[in-house]
Amino acid sequence: MPTLLSFGHGFSARALSRLLIPEGWRVIGTVRSEERRAEIEAEGVEGVIWPGTDMAPFLEEATHLLTSVAPDDGGDPVLREWRDAIAAQAGRFGWVGYLSTTGVYGDRGGDWVDEGSALTPATKRGRLRVEAEAEWAAIPGLPLHVFRLAGIYGPGRGPFEKVRTGTARRIIKPNQMFSRIHVEDIAQVVAASIARPRPGAVYNVCDDDPAPP
Repeated sequence: MPTLLSFGHGFSARALSRLLIPEGWRVIGTVRSEERRAEIEAEGVEGVIWPGTDMAPFLEEATHLLTSVAPDDGGDPVLREWRDAIAAQAGRFGWVGYLSTTGVYGDRGGDWVDEGSALTPATKRGRLRVEAEAEWAAIPGLPLHVFRLAGIYGPGRGPFEKVRTGTARRIIKPNQMFSRIHVEDIAQVVAASIARPRPGAVYNVCDDDPAPP
């Protein structure tokens, strides 16, 4: 049975699991609370509390690996704890995915970017993502695929939801444009990559219509 181990099983990974599980996949997802574990288990995912659980047995069972965990000042949290175990099994994984951000490109003044554009992050968050991408890419033999995601929207997340919850703000920044991506489109792109792996590939995942805030 193909088995996906998903570190940081959040909004995007949950959308992916809804595509994979009906196709016969086993999905194991890490979360930080019992409440969140109950939510993902109701969707057919095997929930694991991490940090705090020995992930070695799950890494041994996984055929595919996805991480959505954001880096912190100490680097990538998954690699900080499990780099050696992941490296030891690098050649056994059929596919590995890292969900990054288009923030690695920084402010380009309205210019278009593609996957070959220079990484010039303008924020600390962007710089940490560049470093984390490099950490994952440095593991020999790992079939890594990097997905640089634009601003994510979807059910329960977006401007209309903010209006409903009273948290909406007007952001007035003349000439500012940025890209977005629907969570279901992220799931479709990642699922397509799993079906046709291309180790070393980088994908910018965004709508084709940049817009102001």
